[in-house]
Amino acid sequence: MPQEAEQKTIEQKIEALEKQVKQLQDQRQDQLSMVVFSNDLDKILAALVIAVGAAAMDTKVKLFFTFWAISALKDKNKNAGGKKDFKSKMLGAMLPHSISNLKLSKLNMEGMGAKMIKSIMKKQNVASPEELLKTAAELGIEICICEMSMNMMGFKKEEMIDYPNLSYCGVATFLADAGESSIQLFI
Repeated sequence: MPQEAEQKTIEQKIEALEKQVKQLQDQRQDQLSMVVFSNDLDKILAALVIAVGAAAMDTKVKLFFTFWAISALKDKNKNAGGKKDFKSKMLGAMLPHSISNLKLSKLNMEGMGAKMIKSIMKKQNVASPEELLKTAAELGIEICICEMSMNMMGFKKEEMIDYPNLSYCGVATFLADAGESSIQLFI
């Protein structure tokens, strides 16, 4: 009799553990959450290629643009008017004005490196950052801009690109999404 009771107890523990494992597995979604931190051309390209690739494989993708990366989402044809203070205007003058004029992280050589890479990309039919962003929009990739970084760096919503799945959020929102994601990346 004691052996049967012990076996039943072990079976109950195994069943409880199996339930816990299933709950843990159910918490993660087929989702990629990525922090995009850099405004370097090669890093933005990597982030967008990974995001578009994941979305093409039916993975939900959420990009969290923060600090320097936000400048890649500026629309070169928009401005914030007179809504910026002096320091914000100065910082804006020093940063790229859109995704089309980003610099390389290495071997930029006063812009020649970026031009060479873009030329090689075009010759080898590699999508440009602009094309990747358009594809990202078509695939439903969500982009969230960090409100704290945006405000701290003096960016305004009025100067951001028109993107169908663009929103503004805080780090808590991103962390909640990332906690549910099966993949988390930082670029």
